[in-house]
Amino acid sequence: SARGKGLQGIAITDHNTCDAITYLLEKELMREDGLPVEGFLVLPGVEITTAEGHLLCVGTTLPEAARLKGRPAREVCALIHQHGGLAIPPHPYDLFRAGIRFATLETLPIDALEVFNAATTLRRYNTFAFKYAQLRGLPMTAASDAHHAAAVGTAYTILNCEELSVRSALAQILKGNELNQRYLTPRDSMRKTWNNWLRLRRKKLPDIAGQDGR
Repeated sequence: SARGKGLQGIAITDHNTCDAITYLLEKELMREDGLPVEGFLVLPGVEITTAEGHLLCVGTTLPEAARLKGRPAREVCALIHQHGGLAIPPHPYDLFRAGIRFATLETLPIDALEVFNAATTLRRYNTFAFKYAQLRGLPMTAASDAHHAAAVGTAYTILNCEELSVRSALAQILKGNELNQRYLTPRDSMRKTWNNWLRLRRKKLPDIAGQDGR
């Protein structure tokens, strides 16, 4: 889907797991050395649900990512940096999607800020993020936040890299970049909301089953 839309790379940042990265490495669809496969680059990453909200790790994986869920965001930032990645809060201010809020952002050693999220609940949250990044002088990114193939490439960050590699991409993210800003269609937005509801419902089912069995 990403190739078909003209993208040369994509970041994989699943929630609290790096299993997709392991799978892609096993299938030789990405490389350990951070170079592209057949002209397409996959940036490893993960989206951790910290105590204060969601935080992206971009450019590396984190060991036992699932165990980091609920840990302080500042602690997760430090761990991301220890492993050579970038700490980037996604959809900040979005109260409906665990966006990290202003008071916490002020305390975090983040490397960049996602200022445009194609799936944001309210568009003003993107505006708030953009203004905050300007005030703090943070590099900015845009993302589709795609949870299904049709949404891939809705919004993205254009990186003018010296070479197509993870190392070069991370270095360029820290500089000023052009952002392609387009929102999900109402249909894709509804599909994402539905998928999120199903995912949350599946997580709750074991607890419900356990209560019924007592």
